[in-house]
Amino acid sequence: MVNIKLILRILGFLLIVEGVAMFIALIVSLIYKEPDTSALLQSALICTGIGSAMLVATRKARKELGKREGFIIVTFVWIIFSFFGSLPFVLSGSIPSLTDAFFETMSGFTTTGASILNNIESLPHGILFWRSMTQWLGGMGIIVLSLAILPIFGIGGMQLFSAEVPGPVADKLSPRIQSTAKNLWVIYLLFTVLETVLLWIGGMTLFDAINHSFTTMATGGYSTKQASVAYWPSPFIQYVITVFMIIAGMNFTLSYLFLTGKFKKAIKDEELRYYLLFISGFTLIIFAGLLLTTQLGAEQAFRDSIFQVVTIMTTTGYATVDYLHWTPFLTIVLFAVFFFGGSAGSTGGGLKIMRIVLLLKNSYYELRRLIHPNAIIPVRFNNKPVSEQIINNVLAFFMFYFVIFFGSTVLLMIVVPDLPSAMGAVATSLGNIGPGLGIFGPAGNFSALHPAGKWFLSFLMLLGRLELFTVLVLFSPAFWKK
Repeated sequence: MVNIKLILRILGFLLIVEGVAMFIALIVSLIYKEPDTSALLQSALICTGIGSAMLVATRKARKELGKREGFIIVTFVWIIFSFFGSLPFVLSGSIPSLTDAFFETMSGFTTTGASILNNIESLPHGILFWRSMTQWLGGMGIIVLSLAILPIFGIGGMQLFSAEVPGPVADKLSPRIQSTAKNLWVIYLLFTVLETVLLWIGGMTLFDAINHSFTTMATGGYSTKQASVAYWPSPFIQYVITVFMIIAGMNFTLSYLFLTGKFKKAIKDEELRYYLLFISGFTLIIFAGLLLTTQLGAEQAFRDSIFQVVTIMTTTGYATVDYLHWTPFLTIVLFAVFFFGGSAGSTGGGLKIMRIVLLLKNSYYELRRLIHPNAIIPVRFNNKPVSEQIINNVLAFFMFYFVIFFGSTVLLMIVVPDLPSAMGAVATSLGNIGPGLGIFGPAGNFSALHPAGKWFLSFLMLLGRLELFTVLVLFSPAFWKK
């Protein structure tokens, strides 16, 4: 039997965590003395009140957490967080529609960055801070945060971690999952503070610097300005954000190795080398294309190239230019980058570099096996053989990903007028990127999308954030059998 009481107990605890985060946003509102104070206070009290009631009602729950409970908790926590997280928007009147507020909040917690807002600067500071915080919390994962605290309740968290991080490899920084969660959050916080300081020195206000550090490290892309990072034409600011997007798109295990002085071990990582190689290659193609087709100077062309490639590959979704105004070839190249994503163990979404490398290697070795049918040629990664189970998982993931992509594009065209816009909307939602193509490009947003389309894309954001299987397994009848 599924341990329903324990599921409700953990969800109640996490709801309290969300309420505490809202109290932090409330402090920002009080500092700026703006009218969103009441909405944030009410929302925080609702979350902590309901969460506390759930904890009290389930205090006698069996402390047995299995894999099924892990999948259920991880999936539903994003839905519950997005529902309750939309309260500040609705109660303050910043986003009166529940559909729009849920879309904005789901986009925040899944670090997608797609928005329905047409005048971001008009929002109160407390609401803007809460909007950015949804991405910062979602980036490292609410579940990973809970791992550091769940042992207080006598509950192990490995099942939650494996459901939240279902990639090919779940590197652990230390033998204990609780220590892993704490180490991840320390690294995450350290980089957030460092970027905040640099952006502040570069000319942003402290408020803008904090918000952009939140959404950079989360690879989320929410900005405090309608024009996104293009609002600040400063090369220093744009290069700082580019560097931290690259860091956020790396496996956080490697960041830990770099910070502890183990440079040789980190540099030898094969996924890191391919990650930087893909960034360099696509940047070079876009850079050459801009020099040939525009009047931009070399520095500006390089900055625009590397920023757009990195923001899309890491699935951050900031914008400094509207790439839809570039030649069609360059737009197509960038659209191909939509399907790469960050490294496994990063805050980035997408297919993940490791999966792409394993797929390419397996395809190459399959050709070699045809030529040498008696030879044993295993796929190797970081000089270690990769099991058939992982290869099969990668192949299944690719199949599911693109079947869902094409099928969702067809369904979305019921409410979206053109194919490029529909493809872009699905790709950006499933990959947790932010801007798409057509009417959903960097200069547009999702405000005019039919409500049914917003709920559908919200579901795709959840699918992409939890890497398909965590959600899809809940639709299997076998999952619910004893």
